Amino acid sequence: MKRLLLAIGVLALASLSAAQGKPQTFVGTITDNMCAKADHSQMQMGPTDADCVKACVSAHGATYVLYDGKGNVYELSDQKTPQQFAAQKVSVTGTLDPKTKKITVQKISAAK
Repeated sequence: MKRLLLAIGVLALASLSAAQGKPQTFVGTITDNMCAKADHSQMQMGPTDADCVKACVSAHGATYVLYDGKGNVYELSDQKTPQQFAAQKVSVTGTLDPKTKKITVQKISAAK
């Protein structure tokens, strides 16, 4: 009985891991975790939203995130590539950890 329960547990864990490991594409705007759902006009960290995002990351310890416009904010494993897309709409391909809402990034490109 114990072996059967262990086998069922292992299979359940394997299927959960497989579902999480499937790459997906997410579309949204590259922003920072300090201003993720707000516009940057209140922060006044630069003349444009892109300048504000970059300033928040470089000077205030913020991190780049993807905001999908539907209330979801995703942390990004890649913190270098998003700099060139700051405040721009992008497509991010990667695997999502639903518990942490972190995307392990494979690719970031301008949204079409």
